[in-house]
Amino acid sequence: MANYNKVMLIGNLTRDPELRVTPKGTAICQFGLAINRQFKDESGAARDETTFVDIEAWGRQGETISKYCSKGRPLFVEGRLRFDQWEDKTSGQKRSRLKVVLENFQFLGEGRRDGASGGAAGEEGEKTPEQHSPAPRAASPRPAAPPENLDEDVPF
Repeated sequence: MANYNKVMLIGNLTRDPELRVTPKGTAICQFGLAINRQFKDESGAARDETTFVDIEAWGRQGETISKYCSKGRPLFVEGRLRFDQWEDKTSGQKRSRLKVVLENFQFLGEGRRDGASGGAAGEEGEKTPEQHSPAPRAASPRPAAPPENLDEDVPF
């Protein structure tokens, strides 16, 4: 039986990302994403539904999100679901949580300049990368197209 665990979400950050580092030096970035859905109920009235999802990003991707994202910023996230279980130290009760482990992401919108979340002081001059994904493998050289006689088509 085949298994498939893939999640793709587009939403807005619900809080500023929290960046931690493991004792071995690996970065972990945690943040929340709010995903809105609009639908019509049985009476035909438009309704809104918001789903809140916890996201965990590891390594360089986590550092990048922590550096360039803040509350309110739209983000595309691609990842997998993970179910965490633990025992609460104070109450002794078992707890559980379903979250998304980020595998890839893409910045959306204008980010801090759109006024949705303000911005961190001192970062106005930084450029925001539009996409963060694994580097493409060796680019295949494209054969150059044979030049055509474009002089006849140029209007000036």
